[in-house]
Amino acid sequence: MTDLIAARRALISLSDKSGLDQLAEGLKRHGIELVSTGGTAAKLRELGAEVRDISDLTGFPEMMDGRVKTLHPKVHGGLLGVRDNPDHAAAMEEHGIGAIDLVIVNLYPFEATVARGASREDIIENIDIGGPSMVRSAAKNHEFVAILTDPADYQELLTDLDANSGKTSLAFRRRLAAKAYALTAAYDSMIAQWFAKVDQGQTFPPLRTMSSKLVMPLRYGENPHQSAALYSAAGLSASGIAQAEQVQGKELSYNNLNDASAALELVAEFRDGPPTVVIVKHANPCGVATGETLLDAWNQALACDSVSAFGGIVACNRPLDGETAQAITQIFTEVVVAPDADEAAREAFARKKNLRLLLTRSLPDPARSGQTVAVIAGGVLVQDRDNGTITRDQLKCVTERQPTEQELMDCLFAWTVAKHVKSNAIVYAKDGVTAGIGAGQMNRRDSARIAAAKAKEAAETYGWPEPRTVGSAVASDAFFPFADGLLSAAEAGATAVIQPGGSIRDDEVIAAANDAGLAMLFTGMRHFRH
Repeated sequence: MTDLIAARRALISLSDKSGLDQLAEGLKRHGIELVSTGGTAAKLRELGAEVRDISDLTGFPEMMDGRVKTLHPKVHGGLLGVRDNPDHAAAMEEHGIGAIDLVIVNLYPFEATVARGASREDIIENIDIGGPSMVRSAAKNHEFVAILTDPADYQELLTDLDANSGKTSLAFRRRLAAKAYALTAAYDSMIAQWFAKVDQGQTFPPLRTMSSKLVMPLRYGENPHQSAALYSAAGLSASGIAQAEQVQGKELSYNNLNDASAALELVAEFRDGPPTVVIVKHANPCGVATGETLLDAWNQALACDSVSAFGGIVACNRPLDGETAQAITQIFTEVVVAPDADEAAREAFARKKNLRLLLTRSLPDPARSGQTVAVIAGGVLVQDRDNGTITRDQLKCVTERQPTEQELMDCLFAWTVAKHVKSNAIVYAKDGVTAGIGAGQMNRRDSARIAAAKAKEAAETYGWPEPRTVGSAVASDAFFPFADGLLSAAEAGATAVIQPGGSIRDDEVIAAANDAGLAMLFTGMRHFRH
């Protein structure tokens, strides 16, 4: 196997022509012949480079609006010919096929074309055929051919050529080949996703393809013995934690990112509402509040469970101000997520060097469509994301007593928060503030009791005359299978209940609510979260 291969001829065909001037200059320095296609050839000539048209190499003109230009034996033979194979060498000699040692290609902008809302005809025209074919041919024959698909690699190519007197090294060609096949796989995946979802309306196609792009490796996963990395979705327009700007703080961990995403998803439910603050710990909210100001919302959210808030993740639905930022820094906080932060807020956070500040510029739409993926042994579970919402007009009161206007508002607030709490979930809320949250228990009664206990502890901590659960609304993410969970909520002082309904014991639960003087609303929708 030959390590160093002289780069005598390069084939260049680019949609993205960034960096082409430095590339052309470097290739000229090593006397490499340039062969190119239409627009790229014109740009190279504009830069003063000598270029041979692809039609001159193949003996055929570019035709069919450019659809056919590089799909030719003199191109692919020059790419695929194994140079030290006598039969290959003889075939190349017999048919006048010259070796191509260097291929520099990027593909038609299919993703960008879809993103700008182009017509179906335009989208189809931006499915590249010749480009991926050349990329795959060159990558297969990487023992002799270097394939570049990313302008970010141009400088490394020139460095490799300079270091090896106009030759490319095998190690470099192997890295490029691996990257090239990842590119064509991702490109085809985006096309397949578009055909399945957009063109054919298939939610769950027979073959599901996914692609993602490395954002950064992480120190470790959930635990130090697990390796991990952050990837962003390719082929999709996204606005989330993976796209956020980290303004300051130490490196983000796997758990930081997972919790920050949970906090962002919840606070986004209130993106069009009053100032709102969410505090998350281990992917569960431990305090959520709305207020006249962000500072007020922060103080109220913290009061729900100040013990769990220590070392938590904070998310806001408004740009952060200095006063709120200063208050947040009074307890140990791992990550703060917000659309933006003013100069005073940034200065306050800067005094906490390890605190990570993530700015998202916008909040995701909670009603957006999409899918979630969970890995199980031997496969993956795919489902539509939970973007279900309930309006007050869809609620059904099933008790003798109707809720008051305030109880109705608190029910809807508690229901929105419960959607983001691990099942079994119970959320008490009063006046737009969570009073107690019970998460992830094996039965609903225990969740109700834990949430009430947290509210009682908060009252003792802050010297309140009674827990906030007194006079609160309580939300359950799924129906009460027995009356015991509902009775635990009544014992805590809740006066209104919101739950999906649908249990075979609904009549028993409704009777218990009537006996306790509660108002109870059915949503007809559950929000399990595992």
